[in-house]
Amino acid sequence: MKRILALLSSDIGRKALMGLTGLLMIGFLIMHMAANLLVPFSKEAYNAYSHTLTSSPQIYLITLVELALLALFAGHFVTGIVVTLKNWGARPVAYQRKDPAGGPSRKSLASSTMIYTGLVMLAFVPLHLATFKYGTVYEVATPTGEVRDLYRLAIEVFRNPLQSAWYLIALALLGAHAWHGFGSGFESLGVAHKVGLRRFGQALAVILMLGFMVVPVYVLLGGGAS
Repeated sequence: MKRILALLSSDIGRKALMGLTGLLMIGFLIMHMAANLLVPFSKEAYNAYSHTLTSSPQIYLITLVELALLALFAGHFVTGIVVTLKNWGARPVAYQRKDPAGGPSRKSLASSTMIYTGLVMLAFVPLHLATFKYGTVYEVATPTGEVRDLYRLAIEVFRNPLQSAWYLIALALLGAHAWHGFGSGFESLGVAHKVGLRRFGQALAVILMLGFMVVPVYVLLGGGAS
């Protein structure tokens, strides 16, 4: 236990924890995006998927998953803040100019704004989850009984232009965060840098961003039940 605490109190340990939690959250985002993409294709499939997750005995497993995600999110945010503050402390005088750079530094607009895009995510994620987890409860009849109509709630939320605009802006910033974070996460875990791995991570960041944007754009363009 002492060794673990000592590791987590070191710069290497904190960066490794930040990288690991970030990569695990990307895995969750992939699954979440796949579920969201049901919306434009099938109201029934989306509601059935949502109902399955919130029914017994799955509800207990989902509660554990939610607690694990909360721990991941908190761990990633706290270590990110600590690492950033230490980096700032190591250079009390800020750079007068920041230009993109290749090579070992990997400096880019995405890397230079990680703390800021992370802070936006800190606000966006809880608000997004609260909107759908604790939003208006509609019910719809199915062959197996009534289930919560999360499809209707999603359509109502994204028909609000302000809600959709906030969602799309936050997703663009999430894409920027993941663009740099995927490759950096592997490097923080000691995986030797490979150009292909970083490029894969950047492509995945774009796919996640565009995939999550499908539903609000679909609704804004008139999609969804009336």
